[in-house]
Amino acid sequence: MYGQILKELRKEKGWSQDELAKQLNTSQRTISRYERELFDLSTDMIIKICNLFDITSDYLLGLKDE
Repeated sequence: MYGQILKELRKEKGWSQDELAKQLNTSQRTISRYERELFDLSTDMIIKICNLFDITSDYLLGLKDE
């Protein structure tokens, strides 16, 4: 669920995976793997994503509609 949400948030900003990766200090490959849910999000990455997009972790993880 978090992969689809991350992808939607990224696209709403008009960012490529590479642009998002730069914002989060990671690689485009890692963003791709997050969006396909091949990698689990670390606590640190959840915090970075939530701060960047001004969302809650519950929303990112699909636990709550925002």
